[in-house]
This record gives sequence, structure tokens and C-alpha cells, in this order.
Amino acid sequence: MALRVDNLRVHYRTLRGDVKALDGVTFTVADGEIMGLAGESGCGKSTLGKSLIRLDARMRHVDGTVTLDGERLPIADDDAMNAYRFGKVSLIPQYAMSALNPTRKIGKMIAELLAARGVDYKAVRPELERRLDLVGLSPAVLGNYPIELSGGMKQRAVMVLSTLLDPRLLVADEVTSALDVSTQRAVAQTLVEFRDRGFVSSMIVVTHDISLVYQIADTIMVMYAGKLAEKAPADTVVHAPRHPYTQMLISSLPEVGVRYADNRLTGIPGRPPGLLNPPAGCRFRDRCPLAFDRCAEEPPFVEVDKDHHVACWKAQ
Repeated sequence: MALRVDNLRVHYRTLRGDVKALDGVTFTVADGEIMGLAGESGCGKSTLGKSLIRLDARMRHVDGTVTLDGERLPIADDDAMNAYRFGKVSLIPQYAMSALNPTRKIGKMIAELLAARGVDYKAVRPELERRLDLVGLSPAVLGNYPIELSGGMKQRAVMVLSTLLDPRLLVADEVTSALDVSTQRAVAQTLVEFRDRGFVSSMIVVTHDISLVYQIADTIMVMYAGKLAEKAPADTVVHAPRHPYTQMLISSLPEVGVRYADNRLTGIPGRPPGLLNPPAGCRFRDRCPLAFDRCAEEPPFVEVDKDHHVACWKAQ
């Protein structure tokens, strides 16, 4: 098992109290697996991704453990995590196109990052150029400033940079946002190629676009209000979901070839609960058409079929 997360709780400090962004999350990602992580904005998916590499000083690790290849990661300690960042766990950040320093040339930035990790830039330059060529970028971009690259080119440059040290786990956070449709597909396919070529072992792709991640993911995990709702093979989540939230999320997606002139798409009524003081029991129950009395108790995240986990009393 490449990654194991047990009862992870991560809060954000605010003047009004702690926002419980992650509240008891437990799951695994197998060696070689690409897992899509989906859900509404504010559900905790980006927080989960960032907590595995600890790149946000606002986070407060409350409880839980993260184990990678049998080694426990010190996710509660910023300084201790430095030894693991980019080498064992790496991140393609959200809004990666804005992540590059506009005052540094691409090659200079990469050299500085490698130096901070104790790696000689000249030694890895041939491999760097090979990987740039793999994603359709000329080695000449190393002499460019970020402003001289298009959005798609900057995204691919960040992807190469984030995987240059062959991390065991890669977290790709909304890597296709703000890209045109053809570029989105090319970026998604590049992620799969990186896995297949052994540049990364396992991958978590954080997204709000289930239809896109379905094309590349082995499994999909759905989050709601800081909790896990469902995790299963990608085909199962899309075609046979068991959690009411997942069912409504999938049914709200448009279908290719279907006209909606007379039958408009409908969203999910209501809104997620606030995570400053989240309600007890199932957090989806106020929006759920199947809610009943027992939903006042929190449902466990259990296996209802082989490799299919759901947190719902009706699904069990």
C-alpha cells in the first residue's frame, strides 16, 4: 500500500474559532493508483491534498496519521516535512500558472529548487530537457520568464518541475482549471503518462470536474463538508454510485447528445453546512431526499462491496 491516511483532522484557525476542514478522514491509495478527489467547493478536497505535504501555515493538524510506503510522515511539523517535500511527496498547486516567480527565468527557478533539495542542477539537466520535450516544450523555455509562456505551457512546466525528483506521491490540485478543453485533456493524459513512465508512483488528482477525472482515474473519492462520502473504482462511482450525494452530483452533469431546451439541468437543492460548527450526524441529511431518523447519527465510512466504501445508512 503506497499511502494510508488514518482519522486525519485538519482545522483552520480563525477569529471566530476553528474551521473543521477535515474531520476524521480515513482512506488508502494503492501503489500505481490514480485517485480522483471530487466534491463541491469548500468540501475539504484541496485541504486534504495540501495537508499531505503541509504547504499552508494556516493549517492546524489536530489528529490522525499519514503513512507513505510504511513510513509515517511528520505532517504536523513544517520543518520536518522539508525532507519529504518534492522528493517523496510533491504537489502541483492550484492555479499553478500563477505559481511561477515572474522575476525569475524558468531554469533559474528550477536550479534554486534543486539546490534547496541538495541536487546538482547540471547533473539533472539532461533529464529535465527530456521531460520538457515529453510534454511538448523546447529546452529553450528554461531561458524564458513565465510571462513569455502561454497558460498551457506554464502548466506543463510546473508539472515537469513538480515531478522532476520522481516523487512517490503526487497531489495534482485543480490542474485543468482555467485551461481550454483541448489543453485540459492533454494535461490529464500527461498525468497518466507520468505515472506509466514511473515519474510518480501514486497520484491524487483534486478536481471539481468528475467527467474529466473519470477519463484518467482508477478510483474516485467524493467528499462532502469535510467528510468522505464515497470511494470506489471510477466506473462504479459514475455508473453505480451508492451515496445520495454522489448520485445527485453525477445526475447534475450534462450528457453528450442530450438537448436540455425543454428539460433543464437541476442542481442539488440547499447548500453545504458551515464547518465552523458543523451539525452532528450525516452532514448531507438536510439536503438528502432519503434522509430518515437514523441520519441524526454519523454513518461510518464502510465497505459495502469490494473496494466500494460509502458513508450512508441507506447504502449499508
